[in-house]
Amino acid sequence: MSAFTGTGRLARLALRRDRVRLVVWALGTPLLGYALAESVAGIYPDEQNRLGYVEVANTSVVARAFNGPVASTELGAVVVAETYLTLAVLAALLSTFAVIRHTRQNEETGRAELLGAAAVGRYALLTAALVVVVGANVLAGALLAVAFVGAGLPAAGSVAAAAAITGVGLAFTGVAAVTAQLSVTSRGANALAAATVGVTFLLRAAGDVLGERSADGLLDSAWPTWLSPLGWGTQVRAFGAERWWVLALPTALLVAGVAIAYALAERRDVGAGLLAARRGPDRAAAGLLSPAGLTWRLHRGALTGWAIAVAVLGVAMGLAGHEVDDMIADNPAAAEAIAQLGGGDELRDAFLAAMLGLFALTIGAYVVQALLRVRGDESDGILEPLLATAVSRTRWLTTQVAAAALGALALMLLAGATTGLGYGLAAGDPAGWTVELTGAALLWLPALLVVAGVVTTLFGALPRWSVASSWAVLIVFLLLGQLGAALDLPQTALNLSPYTHVPSVPAADLTVLPLVALTAIAAVLLAVGLTTFRRRDTPT
Repeated sequence: MSAFTGTGRLARLALRRDRVRLVVWALGTPLLGYALAESVAGIYPDEQNRLGYVEVANTSVVARAFNGPVASTELGAVVVAETYLTLAVLAALLSTFAVIRHTRQNEETGRAELLGAAAVGRYALLTAALVVVVGANVLAGALLAVAFVGAGLPAAGSVAAAAAITGVGLAFTGVAAVTAQLSVTSRGANALAAATVGVTFLLRAAGDVLGERSADGLLDSAWPTWLSPLGWGTQVRAFGAERWWVLALPTALLVAGVAIAYALAERRDVGAGLLAARRGPDRAAAGLLSPAGLTWRLHRGALTGWAIAVAVLGVAMGLAGHEVDDMIADNPAAAEAIAQLGGGDELRDAFLAAMLGLFALTIGAYVVQALLRVRGDESDGILEPLLATAVSRTRWLTTQVAAAALGALALMLLAGATTGLGYGLAAGDPAGWTVELTGAALLWLPALLVVAGVVTTLFGALPRWSVASSWAVLIVFLLLGQLGAALDLPQTALNLSPYTHVPSVPAADLTVLPLVALTAIAAVLLAVGLTTFRRRDTPT
């Protein structure tokens, strides 16, 4: 029997299990790319505006750190600069999560051992996961190229930009294949892969910050960029003088990662990891005797990672706020777009309000991630023995919701404080702006509670569909709450997002009624979720 026997059947099984996720991935990526391209095209319609953008983007330290170099003054190059980071990080995370779900998670839950009892080769499970994830990346990339062309961008540059995004996904597919061999748990493997994404972002940012401008005014990145798969994508220079040979680098990393993963798989038992699991203390802490203590123990790692990312981004966005006037000077379209997002006419205040709104949307992903742990515990069989104790269903789920809500509150306050600190340091009033933006950030909590209510309701009423539908709802909120105004969607559609109803302080005056209404809606949704969960079977 070959080491690859059964790969085809396992690939079909993975496709069957992930049919909804893969459709959302393959269609959601190009739709998001198209929406972002249309939005940017409306902000920078002529070459004069783009010349000013390129000048500031290649000069500003903050813009270089987050957007990277702008390859030319073509519209497509500006679109890539504004959308690359979002699409590339999304491709990286989707790829790592998918590989680990079909490898390490199968071992962790015992599925791999059952499959191994049949006519299945040692490499079949890993190979099937790689085939599916590579195929998903290629399909999403092809559709993204079509979306860019549909947005009016040149075909060659559209293909290069989509190939750069696909290359990031392929590179981190190889990374995830390795981390799946190292950690004994899927959460540990995901954490290692996510940490690698973070390190590569920092390397790319450092290389672009340390880079020097060439004679034509464009940015030549420094050597750290070439150590980062995220940096390789920017070095393709889509819509500029395309460098197609750079696409060989992520392909090489994929091949190397797969080869290393195969070699590591030979050196471990099924279910084991090459990194030994850390032994816990002989006695558990007293706090673990309660659902609240256990929940905090399970959530603190993810919350810490989110807090670090939010703090870094907050300071950077605050510093960028002080440069916003220079970045969009003589560009009324850009000023209007920021005013639409921020809900005010004063450019600085509108920008800061828009950044808080983006943080709220991002932290909505934390709420979804934290609450969907309940579905994982249920489907993995962890919940049943827990509920066999004196812990009631209502108490258990209420504790999970409270943990997610408190985590969201902490992250929003941190986002407001760090954004205010960054802007205040540049403006000369760090204490005043920190207090003001911390208070403004607090106003987004009711919208996040609505997100928590939606996820809880879906978990209680539609548990089998709760994972895919929860993420789909958050994506809809993203499109409606942040891109809806730029895309001129009707107000009726915009009102479906809870983020639309939050007053954009400091750009707008504080109104209490929408916050009260959002809190009431969240309470109703949470009550529905608790009731339906209490009345249904578990697991289901």
